[in-house]
Amino acid sequence: MTSPTVRRRRLSAELRRHRVQAGMTLSDVAEELEWSPAKLGHIETGIRKWPSVMEISALLRLYGVTGGQREAILTLVRESRLRPWWTEYEDVLPSAYVGNEAGALSVQSYAGILIPDLLQTPDYTAAVARAMGHGERSVERMVAAYLKRQELLDQGGLTRYHAIVEEDALQRVSGDLELLRAQTTRIVELATESDRVTVQLLPTSAGPHPGVAGPFSVLEFDEDEAALAYVEATQGGSIVEAEESVDACKRVWSELTRIAASPQATLSVLRRMALLT
Repeated sequence: MTSPTVRRRRLSAELRRHRVQAGMTLSDVAEELEWSPAKLGHIETGIRKWPSVMEISALLRLYGVTGGQREAILTLVRESRLRPWWTEYEDVLPSAYVGNEAGALSVQSYAGILIPDLLQTPDYTAAVARAMGHGERSVERMVAAYLKRQELLDQGGLTRYHAIVEEDALQRVSGDLELLRAQTTRIVELATESDRVTVQLLPTSAGPHPGVAGPFSVLEFDEDEAALAYVEATQGGSIVEAEESVDACKRVWSELTRIAASPQATLSVLRRMALLT
């Protein structure tokens, strides 16, 4: 089933669309139902994460939505209220991103000086977690959460995963040859065993490039769902939904794929690294 996070976003869009079709403003609806405009605004923007069936039914009556459309929207409400596995790991995961990742058809990921999350080995994830200052309990939880996320690559939901890996990201663990060997081998296995996974290596010799602004991912969904981007930052990343901003991320991605090594050349380099370590 599609991620509850994606269901909530779709629910918000459907409610906004029906309100506009009914010719009503937020204030009109709030006055009619004796709600605060903020409450309705939070439902329409998804800030209110778990609206009740009763609340949404009241909106649909007001908008004149009946029959199959009404039942489809109420199904969205019920599915959006499910609590998925990643809510148990909110201390070590960006749940807003993971919720969208779980419902995406395509993910394009550039992680800067780190190996992209879905490609990481458990030992690499643990090393990064410790570098971020996590205690051993949090390290264990992060490893468990990342392994759960990586199940996407073994299931049918995610039809395309394309990652760009900085050569520098691998060089940063070159002091631990066992870890470097395991990590390069893992990437090669994923890229060769699944036609849904594409990896390109961005060589250090490429010099400064558009990705220096920082890590980001572009996520695409069903045809009726707009693409979004996730831009990472030290104090937590942010979901980007504005079309022009998502398009800007796509342009950076396009340039990175142009200057990175081809998938075939990437595999050759990674295999050599695994053999030489």
